[in-house]
Amino acid sequence: MQFEMMRMRFHILPMLVLALVALVGVACANIGSPEGGPRDYTPPVMLRSNPIPGAVNFKGKKVEIQFDEIVNLKDQTTRVIVSPAPKEQPIIRAQGKKITVEFQEDLEPNTTYVIDFTDAIEDNNEGNVLDGFSFAFSTGDHLDSLQVSGIVLRANDLEMMKNVLVGLHSNLNDSAFTTLPFDRVSRTNSRGEFILRNVPPGEYHIFALRDVDNDYKMVRTEDIAFLDKVIVPSASDFTSQDTIFTFDHRIDTIMTAVHTEFKPNDVLLSLFNENFRSLYFRKNERQGDNKLLTLFSATLPEMPTTRVLEPKIYNDDWYKLETREAQDSLVYWLTDSTMIKADTIKLEMTYMHTADNDSLMLKTDTLTFAKRRNSSEIKEKEKAAKEREKREKELSKLEEKLAKQQQEGKDVTDLEDEIRGLRETLKAKPVLLTITTNSGSAEITDSLFIKAESPIGNIDPGGVHLEVMNPDSTWQAVQLPTMVPSNQWDIYRYVAPMTLKPNSDYRLTIDSLAVTSIYGIACDTIRANFKVKGEEEYANLHVNCLGFEGKAFAQLLNKQGSVVRTVDVLGNYADFYDVPPESYYVMMVLDANGNGRWDTGNYSQHLQPEDVFYYHNPVKLKKFSDMTLTWNIYDTPVDKQKPEEIRKYHPEDRDTKLKKEEKKTNNGEEEEDDEFNSNGFMNNNSYSGDKYRDTKRGVMK
Repeated sequence: MQFEMMRMRFHILPMLVLALVALVGVACANIGSPEGGPRDYTPPVMLRSNPIPGAVNFKGKKVEIQFDEIVNLKDQTTRVIVSPAPKEQPIIRAQGKKITVEFQEDLEPNTTYVIDFTDAIEDNNEGNVLDGFSFAFSTGDHLDSLQVSGIVLRANDLEMMKNVLVGLHSNLNDSAFTTLPFDRVSRTNSRGEFILRNVPPGEYHIFALRDVDNDYKMVRTEDIAFLDKVIVPSASDFTSQDTIFTFDHRIDTIMTAVHTEFKPNDVLLSLFNENFRSLYFRKNERQGDNKLLTLFSATLPEMPTTRVLEPKIYNDDWYKLETREAQDSLVYWLTDSTMIKADTIKLEMTYMHTADNDSLMLKTDTLTFAKRRNSSEIKEKEKAAKEREKREKELSKLEEKLAKQQQEGKDVTDLEDEIRGLRETLKAKPVLLTITTNSGSAEITDSLFIKAESPIGNIDPGGVHLEVMNPDSTWQAVQLPTMVPSNQWDIYRYVAPMTLKPNSDYRLTIDSLAVTSIYGIACDTIRANFKVKGEEEYANLHVNCLGFEGKAFAQLLNKQGSVVRTVDVLGNYADFYDVPPESYYVMMVLDANGNGRWDTGNYSQHLQPEDVFYYHNPVKLKKFSDMTLTWNIYDTPVDKQKPEEIRKYHPEDRDTKLKKEEKKTNNGEEEEDDEFNSNGFMNNNSYSGDKYRDTKRGVMK
């Protein structure tokens, strides 16, 4: 049906062009017509082509498409896709009002070819984009005409993914995605939507791929999406009626039209990355006399083992280990003085690395760490040494002068003061450990903390004193629990696992020597006052989450889309207590394995990424309020859930503006005319929002 409509449009276009020429002639006859006119918001229109759209038995190697105005091609090497994919990339170029596609090889016989321009064509003057334009022809006597359409969203945050390949495989083996190019392929537009046109009948697996190496095949480091369900494209006709009214609102004519509906038209592909990285040793370096760095390409599944080869004499407890959450770098802070002084340190390290078959195996390397001094550091030390030598000589001369003047009985008061001052400058200044702690205003959810500039070696419980002010303005001592690292990777920041009283004043005293680094450097006396905000400064939010079973956790996001609070969903409620009053966004993750974090998918294991949902409106919390929100996570179609304010990717501004201008009717309302259904993904209201439940229920047939 679509092909017949295209052919009718092709035959009507010449008559429209003649009519337009006649109108232009009449307009030119009017004297004094204004220059310019309203801005052009319409994209280019195809006038004719060789071959014609939908041609069969095509034997050539060159396609020419003529438009009604000068056109440009935008990133045609990446945005224009020909399928089935030829071995050699065709030459695609725009010349004035014409676009040519010249194949560099003979075309396959009895094959339907589709040139999908996606959004690469725009007019020369205003940059109006011809979105979703494609051109099909066949080298045989039959043109395939089925379609598959849907949307690609990023799995972990429901972002609309543009310029992503979407392809079909008739080979239903799992290996097809990794070894064969797609049978039919298209690319998503700026809203993440796609249409695979001119698909032959059959059974297919469908995939999305961010094709970094441009081979139309998956490698494990690329972003992918897949459905385990086999899709079967189909088409069916349906009728619609449109009523034409007279000027006095009486029915003039009822027109009946026949349309073709292609299915599936609601495929949802959730794009993810397996986070597979080949694990190998990247580099090692000595970042200071007491600091050794080892860096790996990916997360270490287990800690390496080390053996000191040089120097020969050292303590068994020779380091304190610093790592980070990603566990791809290790810093060894040396605590053995012999190793710190050594010019060269050699370690034998045994660690896991990725073998040729992508499996992990042990490997042993010898690592050398040599002291390095840059020129500025050397010059600075030399300068300091010379300055000290100069002052020592000056002091020696003054002391000789003092002794002589004392023998002569002269007044030496001024000379003694000068010597005393010079001796002070030559004294080694004590090195203190710089630490920070709570001060000023504290949130009700804050912990008492101590943070040092160097790795903390010890905190003396008897040297840390916390007091709270009583209502009568007297201070009362607070019993402190043992301070512990704030997380398993942190060696700089310790916290006291306790709850601070709201609306209370605290006084903290840290005695000198109470906090020491791993090198024995101690802090000076620290005194700090801070006030914990009152409960009336906060709000509570209770989210009643409906429509799901199993484990889940919910998160509050700020205006930048960053996570500020995470809680488990217990008894279908996510309770956020003592939240600063702001506007927030709510996100929920169906935590299938119950590990408290979002997990990606795995293609070889047929494992889909965990489902993510957004409450579609911002939630504004006010001071001293207790708000309950009821949220059925399937009420809003999944592509409409994420609030626009925190989207990282937005449809092209020009496209959005043009659509609004084109859809304006005389009464200022906007018409609904969107082949992707602008009211949300899947227009039959049977889509629940679950990425995979509907395929199991048979909705997506």
